[in-house]
Amino acid sequence: MYKWIFAVVGFLFTKRVWGAIIGYFIGSFIGKLFGENTQQFTNNSGGASAGSNYTRSERQSAATQQVEDKARHDFLYSLMVLSAHIISADGKIMHSEMEFVRNFLRANFDEATVTQCNEILLKLFEYKKNNSNAMWQKQIMTSCYRMTSSMPEEFRQQLIAYLCEIAKADGRIDKKEIDALRHIAISLNMDASIIDQALNMGGTSIEQAYKTLGITPEATDDEVRKAYKRMAQKYHPDLVSNLGEDVRKAAEKKFQEIGNAKDAIYKVRGMKR
Repeated sequence: MYKWIFAVVGFLFTKRVWGAIIGYFIGSFIGKLFGENTQQFTNNSGGASAGSNYTRSERQSAATQQVEDKARHDFLYSLMVLSAHIISADGKIMHSEMEFVRNFLRANFDEATVTQCNEILLKLFEYKKNNSNAMWQKQIMTSCYRMTSSMPEEFRQQLIAYLCEIAKADGRIDKKEIDALRHIAISLNMDASIIDQALNMGGTSIEQAYKTLGITPEATDDEVRKAYKRMAQKYHPDLVSNLGEDVRKAAEKKFQEIGNAKDAIYKVRGMKR
């Protein structure tokens, strides 16, 4: 219950899909921590006793705020860990990729969050530089676990799309970046093929069209039809219609790109629609 309430509130407050995502994450965190039992907010208020000057409502409100703040921090920290991993995957920290992340944050969150996340990013780069790869991988796995356990697949798809845009921000995609993206996708309990689809969605070549549908040119006509149907169902705008117009428009854009890829393949093969 909490996760969808916070998702709707998050979207209404920011008018952005990422407001809904962070709201859902917070709601899921609260739901798991308190077992969907609101009475436990009071029992776990962290130091306010029954004999204090605080009312039960005030203790509950304070406890809820503490949990929300922690969940929000965990979400933003995990988001920046994954962002830092893609930015630095090819061994270089490109200004264009950093600016993409900053512009993304400005478009979806307030300026205080932009500053907070920028500070987290810089500290993460230092952490990666001064620690072993095993320690860094532990950060990635922890972040992926948080996202997987607190976000439905449609929101994790948005996360993958965001990370792919970071990789594309400098105008080229390094193999190390692709490998890092695939590793994250698997760690998010998703098929690694979603990376090729996300990186090639909206492309104009027939090769990109095949990758958008997650198939190869060797696929049969029947496999092409099944691949399109699978992708169309997966990205249909109706799946996110309850999250508002902004989210729906983003889904419609992807849905159209999938349709364009299908049309291109059908045309080359002489298939009937």
